[in-house]
Amino acid sequence: MSEYIMNKETGKIELHFNKADYLALSEEQKKDIKSNYLFSRAKSAWVSRAKFPNLYRAEKVAKDLGLLNGGNIGEKLTFAEQMERKAERAEARAERFDYKSNKAEENGKNLQKPINDMHGDIAFFTQPNINSSSGRAFTNKRNRMWEAWEKGFDEFKKSEYYAQRAEIARQTAENTKPKDKAFCDRRIKDAEKTIRAQRKNIESYKQYIDRISNGEEIKRYSGEVLTIETVNEWIEHSEEIIDDAISKSVYYHECIEELGGIQFSKENIKEGYIVDIDRWGKCLVRGTGKVNITYIILEGGASGLGGKAAYAEIKSIISDKVEKFIHPFKEGEKYTVKEWNGKEYAEKEYTITKITNDKVTLKSGNERAKSIKPKRIRTGNGEIEWTLSFKGAVYGYTAIHKKEEGK
Repeated sequence: MSEYIMNKETGKIELHFNKADYLALSEEQKKDIKSNYLFSRAKSAWVSRAKFPNLYRAEKVAKDLGLLNGGNIGEKLTFAEQMERKAERAEARAERFDYKSNKAEENGKNLQKPINDMHGDIAFFTQPNINSSSGRAFTNKRNRMWEAWEKGFDEFKKSEYYAQRAEIARQTAENTKPKDKAFCDRRIKDAEKTIRAQRKNIESYKQYIDRISNGEEIKRYSGEVLTIETVNEWIEHSEEIIDDAISKSVYYHECIEELGGIQFSKENIKEGYIVDIDRWGKCLVRGTGKVNITYIILEGGASGLGGKAAYAEIKSIISDKVEKFIHPFKEGEKYTVKEWNGKEYAEKEYTITKITNDKVTLKSGNERAKSIKPKRIRTGNGEIEWTLSFKGAVYGYTAIHKKEEGK
């Protein structure tokens, strides 16, 4: 009997066909199967290309074919176990490719050996073709030796190809255990985001159950009436996604601990410190939060630009000497800018009414005052200037620029 099975160990769907059932399928149906599944000789089944939780399309193909639901097989693996299996498979591939590489190299040497053994025999290589039985036999033998010698190069190329595949497989095995704390930290945050989203989904699903239990008829986009059984399947699916995300989070937390943990936080990174950030190098810390820092790049082609980075991306503290930059804006200064008024760009005057080390307050006429944090940037020609960037009264953003004093 033809059926589809969910393999918990691999996280993939398997289609098991009777030969007669498969032969009875139309070409279009077979095309759908090949688009979403790959045939496994080891399992004698079609195995989905995608894995949990991205099985919607694969499951739909199985249901559209009219296959019976054969339930689940196998035991679900933790994320750490999945990574361990992935490394084992990659190492096994590397060994197979190494064997094929050595075998091809050996074949190449054997194919070229007859010609190589004749090295130095000038008569063998310069003997003209003689139209006699023995002459033709010699010529044919020499031609076969040359053909084998040429084939030897193909074997050497094959050996090199398999050696490259073996190296890629070894790198895959090594990279299953990440050595970058910032990468692990990002994966943890992705997992936590997934958990929050799925918990929110479960809460909304439970509301559906309450509404249906109270007699309300809820229809899906297809017009089909939503049932409690369907909603429970959704909840179960979300719970499985949460389990996977928790397992992934635990795995990457363990990886970070093995790498020495995250050394930096808001407690030991202060505004004004100069730190070494992964990818950007020497950076000035402009602000610290619970999760991220804001920074300005100090060296290289991106100097003057900034952004946000997680504490895990900080490699070291270059200088803990806090260098405070004082903005050049003064109380009472007036600035005229061009601002969009809904019809055209028109000149508008702003007056600085109050300043602190961190904020500048601007006011224009009777409009509400704006309190803005000045930003220190490096221009394209290498000059340092301060900007006040704020939203215009109607549309877009307005910026006031002033060069740093003493620069």
